[in-house]
Amino acid sequence: MKALHQIIKRPLITEKSNLQREAGQTVTFEVARDANKIEIKQAIEKAFKVKVKDVRTMVTAGKAKRVGVLVGKRSAVKKAYVTLAEGTIDFFGV
Repeated sequence: MKALHQIIKRPLITEKSNLQREAGQTVTFEVARDANKIEIKQAIEKAFKVKVKDVRTMVTAGKAKRVGVLVGKRSAVKKAYVTLAEGTIDFFGV
């Protein structure tokens, strides 16, 4: 198994992810593109000491962006929607 920081890149803190977290124990993470659901589940359980019920993943394509005459492209991102069976993950420690 890879190191935890190679699988889990960062939590996604957006308005949509906060509503999902409050409503149904679903937490969103940005993960490595080559990580599978089993690796993601094991990494989340080990890192945050919670019980994971389900993992759903999706890859969002990178968008073409332009600044003046320069044209670039954002990287594609893989997201993992993790449904928790037990426990909660508190990112802010409030």
